[in-house]
Amino acid sequence: MVESVRGIPLHTKILIGLVLGALAGGTLNSIMGAASPNLIFLVDQITNPVGQLFLRLLLLLVVPLVFSSLVVGVAGLGDLRRIGRIGVKSLIYTLVISAISVLIGLTLANTIKPGKRIDPAVSAQLEQRYAQDATKRVETALDSAKSDDAPFLKVIKTIVPTNIFYSLGGKETPDMLGLMFFALFLGVCVTMVEKETAAPLISVLEAVFAATTVAIQVVMRLGPYAVFCLLFTMTARFGFGLLVSLGWFVLTVVIGLALHMFGVYSASVWLLSGIRPLDFFRRIKTAMITAFSTSSSNATLPTALRVSEENLGVPRDINSFVLTVGATANQNGTALYEGVTVLFLAQLAGVDLSMGQQLMVVYLAILGGVGTAGVPSGSIPFIILVLAQIGVNPALIGIILGVDRILDMCRTTLNVTGDITIATYVARSEGYELLKEIPEPAKVDL
Repeated sequence: MVESVRGIPLHTKILIGLVLGALAGGTLNSIMGAASPNLIFLVDQITNPVGQLFLRLLLLLVVPLVFSSLVVGVAGLGDLRRIGRIGVKSLIYTLVISAISVLIGLTLANTIKPGKRIDPAVSAQLEQRYAQDATKRVETALDSAKSDDAPFLKVIKTIVPTNIFYSLGGKETPDMLGLMFFALFLGVCVTMVEKETAAPLISVLEAVFAATTVAIQVVMRLGPYAVFCLLFTMTARFGFGLLVSLGWFVLTVVIGLALHMFGVYSASVWLLSGIRPLDFFRRIKTAMITAFSTSSSNATLPTALRVSEENLGVPRDINSFVLTVGATANQNGTALYEGVTVLFLAQLAGVDLSMGQQLMVVYLAILGGVGTAGVPSGSIPFIILVLAQIGVNPALIGIILGVDRILDMCRTTLNVTGDITIATYVARSEGYELLKEIPEPAKVDL
């Protein structure tokens, strides 16, 4: 695996690119102004295309990786009872930890009250600045939610596709829930077929998984430069001033994510997985940095799979099942963010939510965390729908659009860390020994 190039670890190079990109973009925004033609040209014609190339290459590999790893992983579990046992453990863990994350977020939002602290003039300017984008997102979210189907039927239609090929190729963003359902179902069926009959299919999918893994190594060589471009683009467009304007909101979210990351997850890996928290975070730092820089659980999945297996000792079959499903179904950071954002915008609008309404937000945020797409800004449509349901103008979403990307990076890091936490818990509960020695990184000349 490509962990070190010319003596410098890959994760260090990515971190350097991240910091330099953020500083360079923010500095040029302060000196030249966001409306500078030269800065706009640099962002639109150079840094944004390079950053998007990296993201799209990673997302391009997600479908073959998810499908092959899930089918092979489930088939490798062998016993249907074991598959069910691992699935139940993962689901219970996800629901409990998600509930904790939302409660942390709501407690902080009710204590700090960020919506009461923002200057009304600033909120009006932000709403006007992002009004056009907000209107488009609100219309799209509300249109997609319109349906005469009963709630349970809507869930079935969301999860179970009628045409797996349309789910993958009918739109630019693949239907990951449909893909995972099909892969899980096929993997379970493979366990019920004679080994001699299933062997050719398993061999092909193992070859697909191996080839995809190599392709990811190649793409990750672009990581440090692409991350520089991604962070440069963001800070050059919005600057650091926006963070100051929404400082209380950003602070509330970041405190909540930090409490969950270093409090709840540390307690979990120590008590449930038998791993010292410092060891855990040290061994998954590459996945955390990749998640932060890409803002996508799906794009980080290849790195998370490798790190969890090689650095923590989680077996591949459990990794393939837990991490692949978790990239979409376990979104603790997203659930926390959604809860804080809904309360923030309700406070800003002067809408006091009762305890019953806040409990409804908890319930909806947990569900939203499970069903939110693992792509950048995937939680925005869900927040719009919740705002409409509690009587808050959904157009207020425009106020937080400018800082959503930086907070998306933070919550994606929490999401990915949570997926790996589940994998370690499940592996230890199944009797596996964790914390193998970290292998020496391969030296690769570019």
